[in-house]
Amino acid sequence: MSVPYFYEPNLISGNTSFTLNEVSSKHCIQVLRMQQNDRLDITNGKGFLFEATISAAHKKNTVVTILTEKQVMRSAQSLSLGIALLKNVTRLEWLIEKATEMGVQNIIPMICERTIFEKFKLDRMQNIVQSAMIQSQQTWLPQLAHPIKFKEVIAQQKNAQKLIAHCEPGKKIDIKKVDAGVDCLLLIGPEGDFSPVEIELALQNDYQALHLGPTRLRTETAGLFALSVLKKF
Repeated sequence: MSVPYFYEPNLISGNTSFTLNEVSSKHCIQVLRMQQNDRLDITNGKGFLFEATISAAHKKNTVVTILTEKQVMRSAQSLSLGIALLKNVTRLEWLIEKATEMGVQNIIPMICERTIFEKFKLDRMQNIVQSAMIQSQQTWLPQLAHPIKFKEVIAQQKNAQKLIAHCEPGKKIDIKKVDAGVDCLLLIGPEGDFSPVEIELALQNDYQALHLGPTRLRTETAGLFALSVLKKF
């Protein structure tokens, strides 16, 4: 049986004892039925993995003893995803969850010319990212940005390798032939694709246009497929 895995952002290197937050404590004691001396692993989302045991079991403030700590080096490849907001929030949540599981370091929700969305609850999205990090037992929490306009993304991002996938005609590179570098940003558009003006703006700012295959993909499908090709494990 695997050891339960928790996220505690306030746990720092050097701690020998730590009190879990109320959410973790409740899950630990009431859901998992853990007891004193049971083992658990904890990450702070900043690259540290702590092995611990329960020294005082309580549904609101469980205390653990830190046995060992280990710093896990971040992946040499920094892969960032710029994703257009979707009207169907469930599909956007699914993509953010899967992108986190795949080890993306930055997620940038974008507002494009053709973006149609009802709401973006940052707190809920951050909880999804945290849960996905825990589920995949990673030690680095991806950075989830506030929604930002497409033009601002183009102006602010200085990644060494900048890629944009779109459906308009034009010169493109097959994504399977792209050698993703150590610092890579991928942009995926909304339902209806990026506008011609947005595509031209990206190309003028040294973005490389990608071809994702013969079929037209939904935004979340395109994002997941492209990440699976670009990600180096």
